[in-house]
Amino acid sequence: MGRQKGEGGKGKGRASSSSLAASLLPAGSTATVGFGGYVGGSRLDSSLASDEASSFVDMDGEVAQHLKRLGRKDPITKLKALASLSVLFKEKPGKDIVSIIPQWAFEYKRLLQDYNREVRRATHDTMTNLVVAVGRDLAPHLKSLMGPWWFSQFDPVSEVSQAAKRSLQAAFQAQERRLDALMLCTNEIFMYLEENLKLTPQNMSDKAVALDELKEMHQQVIYASLLALATLLDVLVCVQLERPGFENLTIEPKNASKAQATAISSAENLFTANKYFVDFLKSQSPAIRSAAFSVLRSFIKNIPQAFNEVNIKTLSGMILGAFQEKDPVCHSSMWDAVLLFSRRFPDSWYSVNVQKVVCSRLWHFLRNGCFGSYQVSYPALVPFLDTVPPKAIVGEKFFLDFFQNLWVGRNPFHSSNANRVAFFQAFKECFLWGLRNASRYSEGADSIHHFQVNLIDNILVKFLWQDYMFSVSLKTPEGVLSGTSAASSEKSNLPSNKKTVETLNIKYPVSYLRDLGKCIIEILSGIRLMEHDLLSTFTVEFKESCLGMLQQTDITERSTESVEQIIHFILLLEEHAVHIGENWPLVDLVGPMLAQSFPLITSLDSPECVRLLSVSVSVFGPRKILQELFIHNKGHSSSLSGDGGRQLTEEQFMKMFREIFVPWCMHEDNSSTSARLDLLLALLDDECFSEQWGTVITHVTNLEHSGAVPAYQDSNRIAMLAMLLEKARDKIARKVGEDSYSQKGVKLDQWHHDDLEIAAVTIASSLPPFRTSDAQFVRAVLGGSKEGDATPFVSRNTLILIFEEVFRKLLSFILESSLTWVRDAGFLLAAREMNFGMELESPSNMYEMCQFALEVLDGSFFCLKTLDEENGLLQCISAAIFIIDWEFSIRTAIDDVIDEKSNKNIEARLNFGESVHAFRCKTSNLFWKSLSIHIRGRLGGILIQCIRSAIFSEDRLDVDDITSLCCLWMLEVLECFCQDQDEEQNLLDQLLSKGDIWPLWICPDFNTPKGAAVLEVENVPSGIHASGSDKFVSFVNKLILKIGIDKVIGLGKHAPSPKEAAYEQVTSRPWLVAEILCTWKWPGGSAVASFLPSLSSYAKSRSYGFQESLLDSVFNILLDGALVHGGRSARSFSHLWPASGDEVKDIEEPFLRALVSFLYTLFKDDIWETQKVKTLFEFLVNKLFIGEAININCLRILPPLVNVLVRALCQNSIGSGESSTDARLDSPKENHLQDALEGWLQRTLLFPPLVSWKIEEDMEDWFQLVISCYPLSASWGIQALKQERNISTVERTLLLELFRKQRHGASASTAANQQPVVQILLSKLMVISVGYCWKEFDEEDWEFLLSNIRRWIQSAVVVMEEVAENLNDAFIDMSTSDNLDIKLKKLEQIVLVSDPLPIDIATNALLSFSLFSGHLLHQQSEDLNNINPLRRERWDPIKDRILEGILRLFFCTGIAEAIASCCCHQAASIVASHRLEHPYFWELIASSVANSSSHVRDKAVKSVEFWGLSKGPISSLYAILFSSNPVYSLQFAAYFMLSTEPISNLAITGEGTAMYLDGDSTVDQDSSNPDLSSKQNIHLREEISCMIEKLPYEVLEMDLVAQKRVNVFLAWSLLLSHLWSLPSSSPGRDRLVQYIQDSVSSVILDCIFQNIPVELCMAHSLKKKDAELPAGISEVASAATRAITTGSLLCSMESLWPVEEVKIASLGGAIFGVMLCVLPAYVRGWFSDLRDRSVSSAIESFTRAWCSPPLIANELSQIKKAKFADENFSVSVSKSANEVVATYTKDETGMDLVIRLPVSYPLRPVDVDCTKSLGISEVKQRKWLMSMMSFVRNQNGALAEAIGIWKRNFDKEFEGVEECPICYSVIHTTNHSLPRLACKTCKHKFHSACLYKWFSTSHKSSCPLCQSPF
Repeated sequence: MGRQKGEGGKGKGRASSSSLAASLLPAGSTATVGFGGYVGGSRLDSSLASDEASSFVDMDGEVAQHLKRLGRKDPITKLKALASLSVLFKEKPGKDIVSIIPQWAFEYKRLLQDYNREVRRATHDTMTNLVVAVGRDLAPHLKSLMGPWWFSQFDPVSEVSQAAKRSLQAAFQAQERRLDALMLCTNEIFMYLEENLKLTPQNMSDKAVALDELKEMHQQVIYASLLALATLLDVLVCVQLERPGFENLTIEPKNASKAQATAISSAENLFTANKYFVDFLKSQSPAIRSAAFSVLRSFIKNIPQAFNEVNIKTLSGMILGAFQEKDPVCHSSMWDAVLLFSRRFPDSWYSVNVQKVVCSRLWHFLRNGCFGSYQVSYPALVPFLDTVPPKAIVGEKFFLDFFQNLWVGRNPFHSSNANRVAFFQAFKECFLWGLRNASRYSEGADSIHHFQVNLIDNILVKFLWQDYMFSVSLKTPEGVLSGTSAASSEKSNLPSNKKTVETLNIKYPVSYLRDLGKCIIEILSGIRLMEHDLLSTFTVEFKESCLGMLQQTDITERSTESVEQIIHFILLLEEHAVHIGENWPLVDLVGPMLAQSFPLITSLDSPECVRLLSVSVSVFGPRKILQELFIHNKGHSSSLSGDGGRQLTEEQFMKMFREIFVPWCMHEDNSSTSARLDLLLALLDDECFSEQWGTVITHVTNLEHSGAVPAYQDSNRIAMLAMLLEKARDKIARKVGEDSYSQKGVKLDQWHHDDLEIAAVTIASSLPPFRTSDAQFVRAVLGGSKEGDATPFVSRNTLILIFEEVFRKLLSFILESSLTWVRDAGFLLAAREMNFGMELESPSNMYEMCQFALEVLDGSFFCLKTLDEENGLLQCISAAIFIIDWEFSIRTAIDDVIDEKSNKNIEARLNFGESVHAFRCKTSNLFWKSLSIHIRGRLGGILIQCIRSAIFSEDRLDVDDITSLCCLWMLEVLECFCQDQDEEQNLLDQLLSKGDIWPLWICPDFNTPKGAAVLEVENVPSGIHASGSDKFVSFVNKLILKIGIDKVIGLGKHAPSPKEAAYEQVTSRPWLVAEILCTWKWPGGSAVASFLPSLSSYAKSRSYGFQESLLDSVFNILLDGALVHGGRSARSFSHLWPASGDEVKDIEEPFLRALVSFLYTLFKDDIWETQKVKTLFEFLVNKLFIGEAININCLRILPPLVNVLVRALCQNSIGSGESSTDARLDSPKENHLQDALEGWLQRTLLFPPLVSWKIEEDMEDWFQLVISCYPLSASWGIQALKQERNISTVERTLLLELFRKQRHGASASTAANQQPVVQILLSKLMVISVGYCWKEFDEEDWEFLLSNIRRWIQSAVVVMEEVAENLNDAFIDMSTSDNLDIKLKKLEQIVLVSDPLPIDIATNALLSFSLFSGHLLHQQSEDLNNINPLRRERWDPIKDRILEGILRLFFCTGIAEAIASCCCHQAASIVASHRLEHPYFWELIASSVANSSSHVRDKAVKSVEFWGLSKGPISSLYAILFSSNPVYSLQFAAYFMLSTEPISNLAITGEGTAMYLDGDSTVDQDSSNPDLSSKQNIHLREEISCMIEKLPYEVLEMDLVAQKRVNVFLAWSLLLSHLWSLPSSSPGRDRLVQYIQDSVSSVILDCIFQNIPVELCMAHSLKKKDAELPAGISEVASAATRAITTGSLLCSMESLWPVEEVKIASLGGAIFGVMLCVLPAYVRGWFSDLRDRSVSSAIESFTRAWCSPPLIANELSQIKKAKFADENFSVSVSKSANEVVATYTKDETGMDLVIRLPVSYPLRPVDVDCTKSLGISEVKQRKWLMSMMSFVRNQNGALAEAIGIWKRNFDKEFEGVEECPICYSVIHTTNHSLPRLACKTCKHKFHSACLYKWFSTSHKSSCPLCQSPF
């Protein structure tokens, strides 16, 4: 098979794939091959079968293959084939493609009916490429293609039809060419369409296609064929101008007539053959029905001769009765067909039952809202009415039914705006059409008029008007109007003519009522244009209904709502009639109605009625309304346009206004007052405005003069005038908004009136009692209640007078304050504004006056803003408001305010202050910022003075409270009055300016650049700081925390430009930094804790130049201060260890302390670097000498400064990687540093030894300076000290010489110099000597060092022992009746060490000892000769004696706290808190304790026990461990001692228990006491029993790092460590484990897994195994694994303190790991009781991943190492399978037991299975198996122990020992005892534990077997 090489014509040869090649046609085939799987010519035209079939043989192979693939069923294959064909058609020449057109035509016809739309679209795209390629060569094949081609133009899918149109346009680009093609192929097209219309779903395809697809394909074909037929008729038959798509053709084609004749003939045949398309009208497909209507429309339009009497009768019912069509898709074509049919064949109406076939269906269609086709159906109603033959219907009834059903279908609730507009437009047009064409249905004028009147009455009045009238016009929250409908029911009859309609309450949308009203008005306008008299019916109904509603407004709420509808209707009249110049609304409707109802309106107290009149005046104008009222009241005609009308004169208008409306509108205050005032304003006419306004003011004011002061007696009139003014202000705002500034009443001066101004000033300056209307009136006159509303009705001078009165009243309140700073602020304000001539006396009724002033201000505050800057009222009143508000905030915070409230005066002040606070809160900051810069500056200055005064003078509040309040006030000032940084800095300058109290240390000079400052030498106190300055610094610090240090110290931007940076250098405030640092501590903060960190962070963010400017200025200021004050207390700072910023507090001199802390922070945070250190060092050294003389003050301050500089230099050198050697440094500055140090050493060597020291001025200072140059560092804590500097050989030699000079001096002296200064200096010198020169020490040097260390430590021991003994004696002597406070005071005196010097000296001694111990260990690790001065045997005894003293100190402090805790918790806290005063001392003690040997600890313990105090060594250790004020290092030392020998054996159990634990389990128990249990003999120590035995569940509710929870973890750690240390098979361990199993709650495990985030582990287990653990779980997992591996918790303890959540979680993980090792059955029991599956799964996941693997490996290793093996027993281990096989053989019996460890061991129990048994009965086998299972599952220890015990159990059984009848085991599974308690009756023996459990559970004491008494 296949084509031979070389064949294929001009194609590309072979197919590209094997499938294509295999499917190629055979060569030489003569059969006519159709494409799509058919062979033969059955589906081809005859022409194709004969003439063109032969061309297939020469067709290109690839094209043929693609054409064949088009016959496949798969749409994807078709799409690929079409795409390939498109590419080929583009690539190949047209003449090569022509030959395939016949085959393409066949496939083309079939593809156009394909189910897949993408296939159809691709077909057209391929067709486009084909016709473009072949061009004119398409002509011979056009007739075969044109039918399907035209059909495809109407595909139901838009994308497909557009593609078809593009293909046709590609072939025939000009319209005339396309028309020629259609006319040429007319016959073929009709034939093709006829074939399509004959198709059924069954013959659509001869392939296996789903029925639903066939039906859909059939519908598509029929739909497209019908549309193609309709359009073809329109194109070929209709006149030229009406051809769709060919409108632009100007010349009729040549063959048009022939094509037309052919089309008519073919169409008539189709019409008849398809039974007039009636069947298609009945189709279930809406699309086919729509297309059928289109076809009928085309036939009616183009071939009316096809219709005869027979088919018209058939079609009349189908077309005229088509209103039963419910699908909106069909309605457009349906209406076209109906309208055209009715117009062309009007007689068709008489061939059907109109009422049944047409009307009933039409009514149903209309009632249902045209089934949704609003935009199509409603516009067609008027044309439809026009086509209805008049004689076919009963006119009046038809129209009434028509409008009734149309009205019912309006759908007011759910229709869109467009649909609703379409409805009302259609209703209006239909109604007016009916009126205009009344003559069609009536004969004679009377009959026509009657017809019209009936329509108006029954439809317009009783449908539209009543539906509108009886709807509520108030807008509801849902945005709809509630109302009633006279035709709310679909089946309702025509409503009766009632004035009040009782119907259901309905809520209508606002838009619906608006459109309804518009429709009514447009209908009325149309009626007016048609015939004026027809309006009378509606006019009468309008007047009567309005009058009826007005009469009932005071009776029913419903009538009131209807009045609102009338108002709404009048407004609609204005919008749709009055604005277009029509006057009938006034003449015919509103005028007569108002004339008749005016007396009723004036008599009723109804706001709605008055508003009706007011709205009418606004709509039609005051003169026209009054003219209507006047003419109608006089009996004249209502027509203003007629000859009898006359105009209302100005005099008549003013007379009616003055005599009728003003008295009525201003009569009295009631419910209609507001509406009457609106009416009064509406009546103001532009031409008579001034006269009218004057009339109103004169009527209201009506002054009664009493002497010289006018008074206003009628408060109602004043209140009404206030309301009138507010309404007038709103009216002015609206007019201005409407751009009507030329109108009268818009300019404010037009509203001014002398009487109004007099009234305003009089009321503002009046005295109490005030009426409610007074403040309201003044506010109304002034205006300004909101932004943009500042429109006063009085002149500027009157404004000033009124606000002066307001300020006077507020000022009187301020001056009466009991707070000094408030009164001072009042005097300040009074002094500023005395030029007003105000009297400042305080009236008795001041609070009422102030309340009145605040009410006025509340409603006119924005008016105050209109006063110019020259007048001080704005800033003074504003400042008064702030001051009163601030006073209120202070008074609410004062503690004794409750007592003061008994005083009515204070209570009144609080009430008024609260009102002012509320007023202040609602005033926006934008208001203050909108003031001018000068007013804001002055106002800010006033308030800042008040803030300063409050800080310095207010003493009734706590300092923190008052400074916090003042900080909030300052923030308010900055936020309200500053628009940029300049303004902010100006206010801060005023705030920080110099005063009498502030600043205390530094005096800033604001007149010099760069914030220069001088020292306040005269004001600096020698002792404590002044409290006022401390308060102010506290305030400044809070301000810094709120707004940032950059704004207070600098300017605020973090990346300034060079220009800004220069400006910052000028505006920065280094003096403020120095002042704060000198103050050091203030209430609520300190320099170290809060200020220096902020300063450091700020300095890092600034430029280098700014750092130099600010920080250098601060340094210079502080250094100058330190030099001036001479370092009076500098010597107190003498730390040798790595100091932190906190130790600087020991320096008492403020300037030096500030300078040291400042330098320390800058170097620590790397703000200043190495070069700066050297520069400063050289600068200070130069200051040391003044010529040849020494600057004593500089010498005294140098030690702490040099110490900081040297440390910084060393740290920077290490950080930069510089290497240090003993050689001298090369750089000049470094040589200068070294020269200076060597020179200081040499000078110090000139002094005599310290032991012979006499009072010399500078000897101590030089020693301190030298000592400060040799700091020590601690890389691993203070216990690992080392030298921080690498010093030169010269320095080391000089330093060693200085040390030995002291040794020689001590040897030469007969008695040691015990002066404190000598001992301190000597101890310090020893520290640096042993730190820097220890390698050069000889034996005498070491002996001198150690002897002094021991002596100094012993001195501290004496002090601490005295404290402990005194405490012990005091508590022994104390009576229980003594007062607790007395006890605590006595305790405070006892523990207070009056002289801390021994402790300080001992601290230095401990430092030296720590260095010595470190050097000793270092030397022991090296191979040294015997002459080593640090040989161990020489110094170990001395070291042990020193350590004994250190341990003595340790026990002393613990005993003191233990003794105190017996009294109360507060007492223990007092003792513990005193340790915090010497943290380094106790840290060194703890370090030495942790490094002490066991024999030293043993001696110390025995020594303490021999001491005989009330508390022993163990109690002291527990007191330290569980201290309420813990020192972390001491806690670890206490834990270390409690968990190690020799104390660990005594630290857990109480007295007597240890002896019991050491007993032998094999000893016979007393058989006379059968209920003996092990737990009765175990007692934990009291300190831990409450945390282990009685751990409450409340611990689960504690914080994760709560101290009590941590103590529980510590207690369990000790217990588990002790349990681990006991021998595995010891009876003591077994009994302790059994005690834990039976008596100890498992709450500890719940606690542990509250701290361990196991859910993270669960989430991690779901990820990849190699993924990193989350940070929260990795530490816990490591701790657990390490604890299981090592069995120790010390590692977790070392890192526990300070306690954090991660650290306590790690400890919990370690505890859990150890518990799994020593208490596996205990943990497993807890785990099995868990009920939360998610928690248990997470815990198991954690255990399986991190605990079980090392635990299983350890268990298997122990089993493998265990020595069970003998001739009867053997064990084998499989680590890969986690299995142990135990084989036991005896004589001829044997048994193999396999023990399998689960992956989550020990949470899941061990599985035991018997795999082999020999000579053992099944019962015994099962018993032994259960025995093994019991041993391994109940074993709280290693599995190796359980296996060994099981083996012994077998041995005993084979030896003949009887098993216990209760547990069926010889050896007890938990305590491993034998059955020894025998029943006296049956002689059976039982385990004591089993028998005890039996007695306790059965509640009887009889033998379990024989039931006899035991």
